[in-house]
Amino acid sequence: MYRSAQIKIGNLLLGDQNPVRVQSMTTTNTMDVEATVKQVFELVKSGCSLVRLATRNMQEALQLEIIKNKLHEFGIDVPLIVDVHYNPEVAIIAAQFVEKIRINPGNYIPEEVSSDIEITNRELSGIIFKNLDPLIQVCTKNNTVIRIGVNHGSLSKRILHKYGNTPMGMVESLMEFVNVFKQEKFDNLVLSVKASDVSTMIEANLLLVERLVDEGLSYPIHLGVTEAGNDIEGRIASSIGIGYLLKKGIGDTIRVSLTENPVNEVVVANKLVESFGRTNSWTPLIDWKYVSMKMRLKIIPTIITKGKSSISDLSYNDLEFTNELSDDLQKLAICNYPGLSFDELMLVASVDISSLLLDENAEGICINNSEATTDDQNAQIIRETYQSLDLRVSNTKYVACPTCGRSTVNVAGLLSEIKKATKGYPGLKIGVMGCNVNGPGEMTGADFGIVGAGLGKVDVYVNGKVKHRGITEEIAPEMLNSVILEAQNKDSFIKNK
Repeated sequence: MYRSAQIKIGNLLLGDQNPVRVQSMTTTNTMDVEATVKQVFELVKSGCSLVRLATRNMQEALQLEIIKNKLHEFGIDVPLIVDVHYNPEVAIIAAQFVEKIRINPGNYIPEEVSSDIEITNRELSGIIFKNLDPLIQVCTKNNTVIRIGVNHGSLSKRILHKYGNTPMGMVESLMEFVNVFKQEKFDNLVLSVKASDVSTMIEANLLLVERLVDEGLSYPIHLGVTEAGNDIEGRIASSIGIGYLLKKGIGDTIRVSLTENPVNEVVVANKLVESFGRTNSWTPLIDWKYVSMKMRLKIIPTIITKGKSSISDLSYNDLEFTNELSDDLQKLAICNYPGLSFDELMLVASVDISSLLLDENAEGICINNSEATTDDQNAQIIRETYQSLDLRVSNTKYVACPTCGRSTVNVAGLLSEIKKATKGYPGLKIGVMGCNVNGPGEMTGADFGIVGAGLGKVDVYVNGKVKHRGITEEIAPEMLNSVILEAQNKDSFIKNK
């Protein structure tokens, strides 16, 4: 187990064997004190340990003190985190009023430097320190924690040139800043490397821990799959990325990012902590059996159910068990559970399945849930797990941000309507983003998408470039589908509509 350093955020001690803490983010306008305080209360009541607020400008930064005082009046002593983009001056003000501040490395390196592939490490460190020093001084004075947050879609041109848009590039980008903080003897850090692609997120965190261990460093790590979306897809994607790492002892705080009411994020996150966090005392029973079978489908991994299912490839009774090893031997994992509800099963089983696929090279999965769920439900969980890991794609893939105070459109409503308008494009990746902070970068790899571009307006993207600007959100779903159909007719790259 990776042993994180101990740091204190408000009244929470992170690191070592302490419980994993759940974080969420408000969706209210930070200038609206009443609405923000009310939502913070709802999140804390649902089991949230840390609450993050979007802080877009100096006015919102100053508003944090008022929000903090109002929370104290109501007896709410939850650590607050601020999320600052683009303006380091806002971060300096905000850091005086909250327990933790999340910074994006890209905001502390000028564009001309981030593009300079010839710059030396020493020169780069000097520039980073010059821009970071004012924040370090304020955070030292106020005992404010800094989270260095690197996202897959926001790497500099210099990093992309050297490492590509890869997990290794994410780790290198983060470590450039860790080294500067280390030189300045500022250890009040939390680290995070996030991605909307589950496999990328997992690999980046494993590489990060490996790097920290090699250098004899330890810091608390924050886990999350960005832009996971909603419904079963969003829950399973988040569960796989976070749960897989928690099982390995990695992670001190977690955020489940759903395009829904943030209280729903907390419910899912607490279940993951209960099942896979450091205080977990229950381990699902997993029976391994070697099964000799001639595959009727040449698609691996296979979906197997006990009885017949419209989703599965094989039923349990189709399998011929044998003790003899042969060329057609396949690894089948039969996962037994004690009759969990469907909502619980999807969270727990998706983590177990991903562990079997990634660590044990399982080629077929069967879920046995003591008849509490149907074969179709069990098969759906297996299928969505395969899809999240890109091992077997059967549906359209949606990348959607959890709405927040920066959003100027109804992201949750848009996602639901876009799903209706664009269903039936297996293999297609569609992004739905609420603002331009995370929008264009975070939907890296999306074939199509929309990004909030002002009050009630969105821009439509094709392959990372703007196709239409200022489209009203009411007509955006059909407009997006029209753009997809146009591309289909032109390039013939979309099938099975």
